Amino acid sequence: MLDVGAGTLDVLYYNLASGLHYKAVVKSPVRYLAERAAAMAGDLLITGCEMGGGMLTVVLKERARRHRVTMSRSAAYTVHHDLDRVRSLGITVVEDEAAGELAGRTTCSSLVIGDLEMDRLEHIVKGFGVPFAFDVVGICAQDHGMPPHGMSHLDYRHKVFTEHLDGNPLPSSLVYAVDEIPSTFNRLSSIAKSAAALPAQEVYLMDSGMAAILGASLDVRAMNKERLLVLDVATSHTLGAAIEHGEIAGFFEYHTSAITLQRLETLLRQMAEGTLDHAGILQEGGHGAYVRRTFGFEAVEIILATGPKRGLLKESSLPITFGAPLGDNMMTGTVGLLEAVRRKKGLGLIDYI
Repeated sequence: MLDVGAGTLDVLYYNLASGLHYKAVVKSPVRYLAERAAAMAGDLLITGCEMGGGMLTVVLKERARRHRVTMSRSAAYTVHHDLDRVRSLGITVVEDEAAGELAGRTTCSSLVIGDLEMDRLEHIVKGFGVPFAFDVVGICAQDHGMPPHGMSHLDYRHKVFTEHLDGNPLPSSLVYAVDEIPSTFNRLSSIAKSAAALPAQEVYLMDSGMAAILGASLDVRAMNKERLLVLDVATSHTLGAAIEHGEIAGFFEYHTSAITLQRLETLLRQMAEGTLDHAGILQEGGHGAYVRRTFGFEAVEIILATGPKRGLLKESSLPITFGAPLGDNMMTGTVGLLEAVRRKKGLGLIDYI
């Protein structure tokens, strides 16, 4: 299981037959590639496929002010889905075939980008002392999607989730086999194409936010709780959800850099009470909110927080429990992903204590 984040890549290897598992938390692909790009001299040629932008986008924007930066069309979607906006940054966008031909004759520095770096993955897994071969690989990452004309990517991402959850409110239902990924989820589709090179019989994809919701709810302290609030305060995004009988009753999402402790506490109460307003949250810079049903803040049995930035909550006036599914705060996404795949395939129960 791979959770491809903005700050870290979280890796979980699980053997269902023995119950043994191994894990690692390493530098994220986008951070690793951004550092590589920044260390390269002069003009840059970027090929590969769409991946999470973040720090890499910042590096490429800065380089384009001083040197020539050329990107293949597939790679350029990393910077923005509107390629005219990419070009407005001074970045040259060429077709993939032309970029491939250019790579063979140019003297500028070249970098192939993507969320899956096969050499690094093989090195990590073999470091566990197990073969680099799998029955199943699960991968989660955040995908804003490519919205139709006139709709923001935030509204589109929200629409995809809410329409699905209205029909099936289980977070595990949002895991996709490679042929089930919504066509407008470009990043997950790019990952799926790259994953075809993995030595795996099956590959599943999931949004990292939904994986984190499920993973947090599997913490041992959440066992036998019927109504809970979970938070995943990750490097780039913070997502909160209300869970009732294992179903998503509501959720909200923000950039972590734009959220405060006071606002988080208010959002948690509003989510439980059912007073979150999607349009209002978008207006203040959030990613949106969804309310399917409410159970009231007084009915909440536990508020469980995970994620690398959960220290934001250490001074909270609310009774926050710091969770650690499978004994590790950083495995929240991979545990949720593993459980979603387990349910989709109808496999035996896994003990996450």
